[in-house]
Amino acid sequence: MSSAILDGVVLGLQFGILAVGFTLVYGLGGVLNLAYGQILVTAAVVVSLLMDAGTPTAVAIGTGLLAGGVFAFILDSTLLRPVYRRRGEAKVLLSLLLTLGVASIVDGLLLWRYPTRALSIHIGGGTVDILGIPMRAGSLLASGIALATFLMLFGFLRWTLRGKAVRSIIQDEEGARLVGIDPGRMRTLVLVLSGVLAGLVALTRSMTSPVTVTQGISFTIFALIVTVVGGLGSVAGAFLAGILLGIVNTVSSFYIGTFLTYIIILGVAALTILIRPSGLLGVPE
Repeated sequence: MSSAILDGVVLGLQFGILAVGFTLVYGLGGVLNLAYGQILVTAAVVVSLLMDAGTPTAVAIGTGLLAGGVFAFILDSTLLRPVYRRRGEAKVLLSLLLTLGVASIVDGLLLWRYPTRALSIHIGGGTVDILGIPMRAGSLLASGIALATFLMLFGFLRWTLRGKAVRSIIQDEEGARLVGIDPGRMRTLVLVLSGVLAGLVALTRSMTSPVTVTQGISFTIFALIVTVVGGLGSVAGAFLAGILLGIVNTVSSFYIGTFLTYIIILGVAALTILIRPSGLLGVPE
């Protein structure tokens, strides 16, 4: 039981990072990016191809993170431009349709070109005892990277000028515009950041289990669920919800099975919406 909980925390930290990128994009631009998992998978494929070609690991990892950011930038500067000009439900629906189309195209291309491609980064060093439970070095490194990322994101949003600008737009876009903040530039910044975060999740996830080209939709679904449970626009909420759902996922899989685990996670999300529609740490409108 204890080992399942610790594994759940490791998985939950990765869910949390994934949800941060998803929730900030929605909170800032009102866009639901259903191609988010495909950004992650694309970054994983880039890293895997470069490593197989003999590229140094550090260079391959850096290129993979860059690929995630470039993918997001291309989305922002092309398909999402007409979405930003919409308002209300029309914006959400158009973003759903366009990004779902992108997700389908990318999935088809990857399955056609790299059907068996998977990213798996082996971290040596054996196991380390945590509270008397042996943990793999890869799990500990992935958790350390995730925690450091959360701290940097928290510091960026709380103490930097650009971070404060992002928060002000999420709270009141018109008010932010009146004081000289350009929402368009901030949207681009956050979308590129979300792409880099997706690439980072691909790397940390690959330290504990392979990331395959067929997992894009699964990552998008988990990001959406964690975002709903944690609260839109809340980095702390994503952190908390990611850990909670990671533990639920791992413990349920261990005792019940994978199929029922998805039902339980969806049930947790539905219960959260009923009890607290704004999420665990979201701000009610």
